[in-house]
Amino acid sequence: MAKNLVIVESPAKAKTIEGFLGKDFQVESSFGHISDLVSKDMGIDIANNFTPIYEVSKDKKDIVKKLKKLAKEAEVVWLASDEDREGEAISWHLYENLNLTDDKTRRIVFHEITESAITKAIKNPRGIDYNLVNAQQARRVLDRLVGFEISPVLWRKVKAGLSAGRVQSVAVRLIVEQEQKIQGFNATSVYKVVGEFLNSSNKLVKAEYHDKFDSKEEALVFLEQAKISSFEVGKVEKKPAKRTPAAPFTTSTIQQEASRKLGFGVSKTMMVAQRLYESGMITYMRTDSVNLSEDAINSAKENITKEYGEAYSKSRRFSTKNKGAQEAHEAIRPTSFDRSSAGEDNDQKRLYDLIWKRTVASQMADAQLERTTAKILGTKINDDFIAKGEVITFEGFLKVYLESTDDDEEQEEKSGMLPKLTEGEDMGVNEIVASQRYSRPPARFTEASLVKKLEELGIGRPSTYAPTISTIIRREYVEKLYTEGNKRDVDRLVLKNSEIEQKVISEGFGAEKGKLAPTDIGTVVNGFLVENFQDVLDYGFTAKVEDEFDNIAEGKADWSKMIAEFYGGFHERVEDVKENSERASGERIIGTDKVSGHTILVRIGRYGPMAQIGTPDEVEKPKFASLRKDQSISTITMEEIEDLFKLPRDMGTYEDKKVVVAIGRFGPYVRHDSKFVSIKEKDGDDPLSIELDRCIVLIEEKRQADKEKFIKAFDEEEPLIEILKGRWGPYIKVEKTNARIPKEIEDPLTLTREDCLKIVEEYEKNKKGGKKTAAKTTTKAATKTTAKKTTTKKPAAKKATTKKAPAKKATVKKTVTKKEDK
Repeated sequence: MAKNLVIVESPAKAKTIEGFLGKDFQVESSFGHISDLVSKDMGIDIANNFTPIYEVSKDKKDIVKKLKKLAKEAEVVWLASDEDREGEAISWHLYENLNLTDDKTRRIVFHEITESAITKAIKNPRGIDYNLVNAQQARRVLDRLVGFEISPVLWRKVKAGLSAGRVQSVAVRLIVEQEQKIQGFNATSVYKVVGEFLNSSNKLVKAEYHDKFDSKEEALVFLEQAKISSFEVGKVEKKPAKRTPAAPFTTSTIQQEASRKLGFGVSKTMMVAQRLYESGMITYMRTDSVNLSEDAINSAKENITKEYGEAYSKSRRFSTKNKGAQEAHEAIRPTSFDRSSAGEDNDQKRLYDLIWKRTVASQMADAQLERTTAKILGTKINDDFIAKGEVITFEGFLKVYLESTDDDEEQEEKSGMLPKLTEGEDMGVNEIVASQRYSRPPARFTEASLVKKLEELGIGRPSTYAPTISTIIRREYVEKLYTEGNKRDVDRLVLKNSEIEQKVISEGFGAEKGKLAPTDIGTVVNGFLVENFQDVLDYGFTAKVEDEFDNIAEGKADWSKMIAEFYGGFHERVEDVKENSERASGERIIGTDKVSGHTILVRIGRYGPMAQIGTPDEVEKPKFASLRKDQSISTITMEEIEDLFKLPRDMGTYEDKKVVVAIGRFGPYVRHDSKFVSIKEKDGDDPLSIELDRCIVLIEEKRQADKEKFIKAFDEEEPLIEILKGRWGPYIKVEKTNARIPKEIEDPLTLTREDCLKIVEEYEKNKKGGKKTAAKTTTKAATKTTAKKTTTKKPAAKKATTKKAPAKKATVKKTVTKKEDK
């Protein structure tokens, strides 16, 4: 048995670290958190200083049992979870649940998984930092209080099944308010004039007129004047300029840049970065710091000098502006600058390449530029054309990397080099074009720009950005838009060869790719929360809470006192809203039905957005129709609602059975022989215009898909058991239960009825334990444990860095396999 047991968070990290330690060390994984607040009831003893009540997650009991046995046999246990607050909490939960003692326990941290970093950590162990644990507990308890108390209010006042979250609801508010700005925006147009001139050497010079025109008439008057003008070069100015590299990546900036350059969502970025970290390729990926260690700066300098020359090297030390940047000591960087590429798959290789280039560029010399501005004067016009050129005289860091931007206009092609121009030189006219340009509405948030905004407001910390965005999308408060946009006609007035030609061209606008927009549910929930819980949804309050967590982490504040100060007024407000606030449905009256004379309105119903003809005051049974996925209660028109009530459509018969087209909870469908077939709107099918022949094609396609899905059935006795092919592999269907077949069973056809029933039984057992996964073919009965509510005593050997140690013993209940989902 190994003398030393090292416990890390993930198996991948364990595998990497094992290679650095000798035979006296055994490295095991806790697979993330082993404990969480009990899922039954609130899980917080409010009367006893908001003491958290923990329990071991049911799917972690076997892991805890194994680790407890190994810890008992080891001479020293090394708790090596991550160096942030979540990691500190994991170490504390392990300490409590494995019944460890100070004399045989060491806490170690490292921000990179390299042999030197691990060796250094082993030589410099410390105790558990209870300040960090308390900061994590404060966040967890506050979030549970907010969610547990507000969510039932939403069920009563808006719609069943809704939920609220402290940071998530603020993120939704940002997106809703941005959408309101967009909907309230009125586009205006101007005429932008760009001229193409020829110098004495017949070289083309592109220049923009200094002013813009408000109308077509004004633009035409200008072109008439330009037609009789002669042009010459006015003042020519050349100025040196420089560009400076961006700082190395933090969690926020890598999420933004990976979104812009690689098209990664923030969750994907964190998942890929975690794999690179666990395999020892990069430093820790949850950090607010832009600092690089002295060793890293020197290593980068050596690499740059060797690869590009001494002139390209410039060592830099960046400072962090964020107040909360306290948990990590370095930016995200490669662990070795000599390794210019790394990663097991394409995603890892692309992200590593981005990290390597960004870090190396941060230690390189400025790019040196020469910017030229030339005025082109017309004899019959009032103002100047301005030509701009830019020449790179020394690449510097641009040889390796250039940061991208969210601003579409900034992304436009930069000015190129101008030909030689001399003041007073005559310029010929190739063409002058006045183009109609429409003002742009505020841009919707991308995942990256939302992260940037949250960071600017001080809302959230590195570990919260990805789960916040994932949560609001999963809860369907926000959706990603993928739209082709619309077309509009714009004027293009062209002066060429002393003639003015007027053209009308078509341009696209409003296309969206992955932009975040609120759903109807998200908008209504946000409106209700802002109206009734202004303090909780306030940006300043949410940022202030993050500062208070930071103070707790530094030992400057008592976490339970901070929670108590928040909870009193908050709980009173919840009770008041529960009893006295109005229901919120987002109801919008559209008009009057031409046939019945009843009111037509749209609102949030039991199954989502819906249209309604008739109110309870007007008619005993109003008519209802679900809105389509591309429709919103805030923008739907009377004509679109009238179309909805044309459904269901009786299409005729097929195989002597009626075919009906309708829209339901999950979108448009064809009903035939008591079976439902989805209408493929993405393929151009429309429930209002689809014909019977197309319905029959969809019915037959569904039948064929069902045939291919079928593997085997046992129908000789009740209940019917079917083995089917699913999206994630073969599974067993028994009544309403779908149990995935374990991977070790290579051929599902070999399963007997008894085998299937055992797999389903095991699946149900795991499901009750909170673990939705493939059933194991062989299992041992889990040890029965219950959530205990016992006071944690601080070991005498620990140095108290805060007045109050975590109050309750951890026996947790949450599965975390991806750090960003914490």
